Amino acid sequence: MARSVRGAFGAPRRLPYPLLWLLLLWLGPATAEADPRPPCAAACTCAGDSLDCGGRGLAALPPDLPAWTRSLNLSYNRLSEIDPAGFEDLPNLQEVYLNSNELTAIPSLGAASSHVVSLFLQHNKIRSVEGSQLKAYLSLEVLDLSSNNITEIRSACFPQGLPIRELNLASNRISSLESGAFDGLSRSLVMLRLSKNRITQLPVKAFKLPRLTQLDLNRNRIRLIEGLTFQGLESLEVLKLQRNNISKLTDGAFWGLSRIHVLVLSFNNLTRLDEESLADLSSLSILRLSHNSISHIAEGAFRGLKNLRVLDLDHNEISGTIEDTSGAFTGLDSLSKLTLFGNKIKSVAKRAFAGLEGLEHLNLGDNAIRSVQSDAFVKMKNLKELYISSDSFLCDCQLKWLPPWLLGRTLQPFVTATCAHPESLKGQSIFSVPPESFVCDDLPKPQIITQPEPTMAVVGKDIRFTCSAASSSSSPMTFAWKKDNEVLANADMENFAHVRAQDGVVMEYTTILHLRHVTFGHEGRYQCVITNHFGSTYSHKARLVVNVLPSFTKTPHDIAIRTGTMARLECAATGHPNPQIAWQKDGGTDFPAARERRMHVMPDDDVFFITDVKIEDMGVYSCTAQNSAGTVSANATLTVLETPSLVVPLEDRVVSTGETVALQCKATGSPTPRITWFKGNRPLSLTERHHFTPGNQLLVVQNVVVEDAGQYTCEMSNALGTERAHSQLSIVPSPGCRKDGTTVGIFTIAVVCSIVLTSLVWVCIIYQTRKKSEEYSVTNTDETIVPPDVPSYLSSQGTLSDRQETVIRTEGGHQANGHIESNGVCPRDMSLFSEADAHGITCRQPKPCAGCNKEAWAVMEKAQRRPGPQKMEHSGPGVCGDGSTDLDRNHKEQASSPQPVPRDHTQPGTRSSPEPSQRDREPSPRHLTGGTVDRSLYPSNHDRMPPSLKTTPAAPLAGKGPSSWTLARLCEPDSVDLQPPSTLTPGSPELPEAASGFPSVPSEGQHLLLSNGQLPKACDSSPKSPPLTGQHPGKRAVPLLFAPKI
Repeated sequence: MARSVRGAFGAPRRLPYPLLWLLLLWLGPATAEADPRPPCAAACTCAGDSLDCGGRGLAALPPDLPAWTRSLNLSYNRLSEIDPAGFEDLPNLQEVYLNSNELTAIPSLGAASSHVVSLFLQHNKIRSVEGSQLKAYLSLEVLDLSSNNITEIRSACFPQGLPIRELNLASNRISSLESGAFDGLSRSLVMLRLSKNRITQLPVKAFKLPRLTQLDLNRNRIRLIEGLTFQGLESLEVLKLQRNNISKLTDGAFWGLSRIHVLVLSFNNLTRLDEESLADLSSLSILRLSHNSISHIAEGAFRGLKNLRVLDLDHNEISGTIEDTSGAFTGLDSLSKLTLFGNKIKSVAKRAFAGLEGLEHLNLGDNAIRSVQSDAFVKMKNLKELYISSDSFLCDCQLKWLPPWLLGRTLQPFVTATCAHPESLKGQSIFSVPPESFVCDDLPKPQIITQPEPTMAVVGKDIRFTCSAASSSSSPMTFAWKKDNEVLANADMENFAHVRAQDGVVMEYTTILHLRHVTFGHEGRYQCVITNHFGSTYSHKARLVVNVLPSFTKTPHDIAIRTGTMARLECAATGHPNPQIAWQKDGGTDFPAARERRMHVMPDDDVFFITDVKIEDMGVYSCTAQNSAGTVSANATLTVLETPSLVVPLEDRVVSTGETVALQCKATGSPTPRITWFKGNRPLSLTERHHFTPGNQLLVVQNVVVEDAGQYTCEMSNALGTERAHSQLSIVPSPGCRKDGTTVGIFTIAVVCSIVLTSLVWVCIIYQTRKKSEEYSVTNTDETIVPPDVPSYLSSQGTLSDRQETVIRTEGGHQANGHIESNGVCPRDMSLFSEADAHGITCRQPKPCAGCNKEAWAVMEKAQRRPGPQKMEHSGPGVCGDGSTDLDRNHKEQASSPQPVPRDHTQPGTRSSPEPSQRDREPSPRHLTGGTVDRSLYPSNHDRMPPSLKTTPAAPLAGKGPSSWTLARLCEPDSVDLQPPSTLTPGSPELPEAASGFPSVPSEGQHLLLSNGQLPKACDSSPKSPPLTGQHPGKRAVPLLFAPKI
């Protein structure tokens, strides 16, 4: 139907039909698009894509929830369970608010669970978190379970793969937090809230959440933060621990939080901050420690917090940190704000804020500050705000600097400071007091006059520290002692007070700290604190060091070891301080093994090593443990064992009959090898002609006969083995000679001259020996005194020399060992008798002659302070045959000097030693008959005269043990007839070195007795003439000593 349209003037006008249809076609689609969406669910309101059904008292889901819903609010209802079917047609649903209902478990939202991003379930009655209930929430990022009844979080609560970024578990009843409970969220979790629970302990490494940036643990019951508790939170920036019961931060409590910016520890029970409590917080910028009970801040407690900007220490019990300690804030280079409001600070020390040069805001309000030391704030160049509020200031000369400094820095608006002393200025502001009124007329605040002194003590002892102070105030005085900046609660103190001035104005107070039976735990720095109403005074810190003498826990033991192996000596000791271990060898630091780089001592080990052990390593090793308390040492003997070996090879020998031969078997080994001689394969049969030096190293055979020829074997044996050496002895007939008495005459002259010269030498030797013996011995004893120039190791063996050497000369050049010169006269003696060569002897009868022992002459030369054996080599030992005036005087001097008194007399062939040697047990080859010796003697240089001689007592030479007669006897006056002794004294045991025959110097008409006990023979005489036994009444028999040279 066409519509009529009025014209401009009111006349109707008809529209044409084509325009009407075009208008209808244009309006049709627009009317369709303007059709309303499906209406909101009953009792709900819609706002955009949000559907709000909260606060309706619903007990079940409203029907027909619109499909376009993105955010659904069902909070503040009475829902106790959720029907998953009600969420089937909600493909756009992302946020669900189910808080403040009566749900007892995490609900399932059916098909919508997989795309829900935020789920709010706070203020329900959920009792547990099950991983199976959360598996369907594949897109969940925010989960709020706060204010429920959850009691524990187990490791299976949050399955792997959930993308949860924010998890709120605050205000539950969680008391058990299992280690690794949140590991399933390690890839996504950024914020975790666990505040207002019942957690008492955090397991070590409880959080392995490398992406977590915020952790809220406020209002729990945590008492202790163990080291490494927060390891695994590398990205954490904010950690809140306020309102817990934390009383201690152990070393490394926050280790691993390298990126943390904010740490809140307010409202806890902390009493101290130790040096390592806040370690590894280099990125920390805000630290809040207010409302604790902190009274002790260790020096360097904040070291490492180089980026800290705000430090809140309000409402603690800090006093000594500001009053005495210097360096508590060291390391806070970036700190700009420090608040110490409401503490117990009574004074400010000069270096209290050392290290805070960049500080801008300092709050010391609500502290009863009484004094501020000069220039305490001067170094804080950037200080803009300084808050001080105290009406207890001691306005004396020490405070005079503060008002002008505050005015100069325009800081007076923040300072409220009123004088409390002296009485004339009480109640006045420090800014209104004239500068001339700041005077020190009295001492109201205690002043230290006696400081405690550093002390060193031994464990178990009692010590004490004394401290005194003076004050003019009648205010009650309190005393306290600190150890390492901490007050000793139950200190054993004695306190005294007495008037120091006569007018009774100034009182002196003394406090004594007693430490009973000190132990290691008493070590530290002690300080007395004396306090009255006007403030506290701190003494110097006196260190107590407790020492303990070293004691061995491992001691070295004696060891015996073979050469070439490794020796191991253990030594360890304890003490306080720890003792230093040092080693010595034979009392010195000369280690042969060290020079050869065979010694190893590990600095941190208890073992001392010697590799490739050698003989020279043998000795006594001393382990010394030393500390400041003292030194102890322990010894161990290292015995090196070595198999026997021959030093000089044994050689074959060829000698003539009637000569003397010496076979040397010089062996080495450890222990000292025992030497046994064999002839052929049988032990050597000893006769009067066979003699041994000590140790059997030298075998001497006199007047060899054809039967002596054969193979001689030297067997050297010790505990490690046996070695043998062989020598073939060949005997050849002796050469003939002229049948006249020329040889006998020359021999007699040479012997007499040798005896005279040798006797003079021995007179000097005996005199010097007796003189030294008298210097070193003041009592008559049977012990032999060794002069200081004789080595102790010689005397300890009973002889001046264990190594004996004899000399045998050969005519016409060098001959084999043991071959003597055929003329019977030693060439060295012939050099003294020029007339002996004038006889032109062409044929000489072979006779034995004696050489000198070089080692013995060396000892005698040292005693006489004369040149060594080189100068004495040409005058062999001999004995004079008649007396002289000088010798007689010497004899009288010896008779008057003290002589050793023998304990008993032994028969020939016996020994005083309880353990005879092998040689002593063999039959003695000599016999003493009729007061004469029936064979010749071969004494060594250490032998001495028998002290039992009737007419001529002789001083013994140094040495004990096996020895022989002395090498010489003093000449006597002609009227004395001296016979050889028939018995041996205890100082002269059996003479193993004795050879047969002591030739006497005969008187006129008598024959000379040779060393083999026979008369001198002419060329046609029998080789075995009977020995002469007659004695001339005017002469004494003097033995002529002979020894072959090796």
